[in-house]
Amino acid sequence: MLKTLNLSIAVLKMFTKEKPVWGGRELAMAMNMNHTNLYRILETFENNGFITKDPVTKKYSLGIALWEIGMNMYDSLNIDQLCMPVLDNLKDVTGETAIFTVLNGLEALTLLKAEPVNKVKFTVSRGSRSPLYVGASYRSMLAFLSDEQISKVIDEPLTAYTTNTMTNANDIRLELEKIRSCGYALSNSEYSVDVLALAMPIFNSDEKVVASITVSGPIYRFTEQRVPEFLGPLTDARNEIEGIIRRYHLNFN
Repeated sequence: MLKTLNLSIAVLKMFTKEKPVWGGRELAMAMNMNHTNLYRILETFENNGFITKDPVTKKYSLGIALWEIGMNMYDSLNIDQLCMPVLDNLKDVTGETAIFTVLNGLEALTLLKAEPVNKVKFTVSRGSRSPLYVGASYRSMLAFLSDEQISKVIDEPLTAYTTNTMTNANDIRLELEKIRSCGYALSNSEYSVDVLALAMPIFNSDEKVVASITVSGPIYRFTEQRVPEFLGPLTDARNEIEGIIRRYHLNFN
């Protein structure tokens, strides 16, 4: 492994949707890095258009070159054309929001979302990243990772996004066993308040979990009593997208 390259990638990953702008010293402190080394990395990225520096505030943000690369990757996958019809159909059949989430390292990335007319505001949006321990969309993938990967995710202090968020490692492990047994995950108000989510994992041709598909809606409309009603449509949608992923050998990591 190239240490400098690995460190440079880690710097880029610090620019998130929640924290898109960093001061140089602020970033060095957050990463516990030598200031000189960090500024060299930032300068290299800036010279190549991967990072921009505000001339007034002297703060850094992601540059246009990353957007261009991202768009090239996204276009080559043609994921909208392949999978959105499946999500739209799931949304129409259930009357609730359908979400396609992919596994990216030890995080979840919301890639596609189909919303009904009577939608409610969710924490999750296209392009947002989420930890794997919180909520059905993410735990449905976490359940099928290795023990080592699971430990990396849950054997540390976990953030409670709501009063319902599961943050105890032992409780989460028991929940993961249930998911492996029944094949789906269910969560209630864990990531977004008053929202129920029902999710299933999606596997590639190597039988490795790579994504999940979710039906999610407000608890006054989507109750736990309706879960059996939604399992059939969700299973059909899962099978369709799983077939697409296997047919086109899509990989999101």
